[in-house]
Amino acid sequence: MSEPTPALERRRRRTVAWVVALSTAALVFDGYDLVVYGTVVPTLLGDPSHLGAMTPTQAGTLGSYALIGVLVGALAAGAVGDRIGRRKVMLVNLAWFSVGMALTATTHSVQTFGFFRFLTGVGVGALVATVGALVAEFAPPGQRNRYNAIVYSGIPAGGVLAALVALGFGDTIGWRGLFWVGALPIVVLLPLAWFLLPESPKWLVARGRIADAERISARTGLPVPAPELHVPDKVGFPALATRDYAFPTFLLGMMSFAGLLLTYGLNTWLPQIMGEQGYGKSWSLAFLLILNLGAIIGGLAASFFADRLGAKRVVVSTFVLAAITLALLPLDLPSVVLFAAVALAGVGTIGTQVLIYGMVSNYYPTTARAAGVAWCAGFGRLGGIVGPIVGGVLVGAGVGGSTAFQLFAAVSLVGALVTSLVPRTRHVEQAPVEQQEPVAVGSTVTA
Repeated sequence: MSEPTPALERRRRRTVAWVVALSTAALVFDGYDLVVYGTVVPTLLGDPSHLGAMTPTQAGTLGSYALIGVLVGALAAGAVGDRIGRRKVMLVNLAWFSVGMALTATTHSVQTFGFFRFLTGVGVGALVATVGALVAEFAPPGQRNRYNAIVYSGIPAGGVLAALVALGFGDTIGWRGLFWVGALPIVVLLPLAWFLLPESPKWLVARGRIADAERISARTGLPVPAPELHVPDKVGFPALATRDYAFPTFLLGMMSFAGLLLTYGLNTWLPQIMGEQGYGKSWSLAFLLILNLGAIIGGLAASFFADRLGAKRVVVSTFVLAAITLALLPLDLPSVVLFAAVALAGVGTIGTQVLIYGMVSNYYPTTARAAGVAWCAGFGRLGGIVGPIVGGVLVGAGVGGSTAFQLFAAVSLVGALVTSLVPRTRHVEQAPVEQQEPVAVGSTVTA
């Protein structure tokens, strides 16, 4: 039995820190893309000189184009991620996403704006699906929910960034400038990821590439993982259809559907709904800021309990929290109480989706992990598509925010019920090779 040296341990910690930092930064821009559209909707609705005349229903549908792209990108990444690796998918889609944001900033019609929003969504979906698998395979055992929460908190952090940029510079750089900001990953993140993001040793071992895993282990200080137990023979999406994973996969997809319906519905329409209730533009954007700040702080706090009590229990609790706070928002609450309710709603909606990604990425074995997270991100995005459309229909019909918030509260309760039905996972991980008695690792793993 061998123990890692202090030098190897320092190298391992540095590698994991870079993986977490790069993954978080990538998802910050995902969250930026999510929220920046909500910040420009009032401008596009109020001034047809930008893209042409637009109704609230059309704006809701237009906001869903990016989500359709996310669905396509997530499923595409899931189809190839378990076969070609995590690193390649990350690099390609950092560039893809950035180009999509830049092209969106140059559009002058509703049709081209919608098309490039879809194109951007493809890159976003691939990143969201891949990051969960990547972090689950680099995070230390017993801290995976926390690491996933840190990384996926990049999404609401991007929402905070979008709200701050819109508040501070929106009048100066205009809506086009806000989208140009979203194109920065190609010059900021992509070069760093190219040099500092290694392939997952766990994925290499699962694919039978032991020599490659050992080479990366020597360079990064990461342990060479032992083969997993109770792993399906099939790889990728076919593994999700096996007897052990078919029903849980359906439930996990429905959880994500509920979580993303709430996330996208609120981020797209909260400024508009609160504006119609008498709050000015700055106040409406402040609510968006508080919603996402609550998601970051609450999601990180909840992940601490998820590692100790189990993610399932915590997700059920945060879904119920969302239902309670969303039901309170239409009431005539004092300002302090209203801001607190919005923050807690962020915990129960966006924060819950952060926890769902962590739960899903740790549920599946390595040979199906990218596909499982992709299914969660892809099928869940159908909920993200429905959320803005429903909000747009309700606002366009003049129903008001009260009905929208009540509907979102009901979705939260359904999410809690579905989560409670998810069975325990069957796949089992062994300790890393250097923590076991010396064994011929190559003799126990097949390609």
